[in-house]
Amino acid sequence: MNLRLVFKICGRLLIVEAATMLISLLVCLWYGEDPAPFLKSILIIAVVGFALSLIPAERHFFVREGFFSAGMIWILIGLAGALPFWFCGQFPSLVDCIFESFSGFTTTGATILADIEALPRGILFWRSFTHWVGGIGVLTLSLALLPALGARSQYLARAETPGPIASKLVPRQSSSSIILYVIYCSLTLIETVLLRLAGMPLYDAVLHAFSCAGTGGFSNMNLSVGAYQNPACEIIIAVFLVLFSMNFGMFFLLVCRRFREVWKNDELRFFLGIVLLSSLLIAINIFPLYQDVWVALRHGFFHTASIISSTGFATVDYIHWPMFSQFVLVLLMICGACSCSTGGGLKCSRVLLLLRSIRREIQRIIHPRSVMVVRLDGKAVSDDTIRSVLVFICTYFLIVFFATLLVAMDNLSFTTTFTAVLACISNTGPGLELVGPYGNFQMFSAFNKLVLSLCMVIGRLEILPILVLFSRNAWKRT
Repeated sequence: MNLRLVFKICGRLLIVEAATMLISLLVCLWYGEDPAPFLKSILIIAVVGFALSLIPAERHFFVREGFFSAGMIWILIGLAGALPFWFCGQFPSLVDCIFESFSGFTTTGATILADIEALPRGILFWRSFTHWVGGIGVLTLSLALLPALGARSQYLARAETPGPIASKLVPRQSSSSIILYVIYCSLTLIETVLLRLAGMPLYDAVLHAFSCAGTGGFSNMNLSVGAYQNPACEIIIAVFLVLFSMNFGMFFLLVCRRFREVWKNDELRFFLGIVLLSSLLIAINIFPLYQDVWVALRHGFFHTASIISSTGFATVDYIHWPMFSQFVLVLLMICGACSCSTGGGLKCSRVLLLLRSIRREIQRIIHPRSVMVVRLDGKAVSDDTIRSVLVFICTYFLIVFFATLLVAMDNLSFTTTFTAVLACISNTGPGLELVGPYGNFQMFSAFNKLVLSLCMVIGRLEILPILVLFSRNAWKRT
């Protein structure tokens, strides 16, 4: 393990994080707020980052270093991002600051805050901006801005790419990262403009666009999107949540006018089918509560888009909906968005491969001598890929069950405990009962807030990079 190079990379990423805080500092100054929390944080992070970046290191860098670096970077970024929350004095404890920071960077959206609107605007801006930075990935940002990291960029990208199959848009990884960020920034800007035209204040529009882009869910309002009572804003946000849940490679294909490839993408059609079916089922189920087809459809579509994208915005408190609708939302939470998107969960591609693998096994039982091949986008999927998908899904649920066992020590209800863990590892944010859309995670003990924070990082990095950190062999030099 080339630990020197790993820490050197971490140092450079901390410098990038310090630079991103300058924007929040400017927001503080614009609104006449105390800039001290950001000045102190920027100074500390920049000094530590600069010291780490000066470490002399050999340039050999392989898969093991890539996964190890991904886990280490996300943990350090999350810890450093908690400093402005701590210095502002609005959070009860340091653990709460760490929880909020990890929730931001991992685009989870879970919060310990009961009165969000009481926070300074600069802090709220940083809180939502962590979603935007973490959404497309701080490593992707590093590959776009720092091509001279002294490492093989494809290994870093492979460690962070969500989904069973990693790919590049163009041959050079740094060029792929730049293309992704152009698409990401363009969609964020378009959504901000549309929300402003729909009547949302500019500051609020920017923050909600940040949260949509990262599919995070932090709002500057206690009642989330429901506080505005603006159907136009709800529809705009829901549509962009669906867009940000799609594989970003689809946007690249659209720009290149390769429409046939987009339409033939199995994962995209599967994802859109789930969104349509779930929206209709929920709308039918909640219709008696609203007695209005349009309102039921709007709430059904919005919350389907919010949960499957792992964002967690809300227009109503869905814990008062019928149990059928709540269970559909839990299933959407597990399924998640498309691979290579900013969404969380298992990813639709994995669920689709799982279903097709089950179909193949059924066919083998019926016709033992038949040769069945699992295909995705018309291409045969290797048995190694299918095996890795099955191992990932099993590991995912093992972590959910083990984390639930730990969190259960707080003696809360099973629904609250289980959905809190599931919401964190799927990076969704809200769960059911006490951790519902208008609830928060403050009632958990300090230990379990750290457990849930770790679940957020595990879910964001898709398990393996974090597990590598706990592997004794990963720390060996050879």
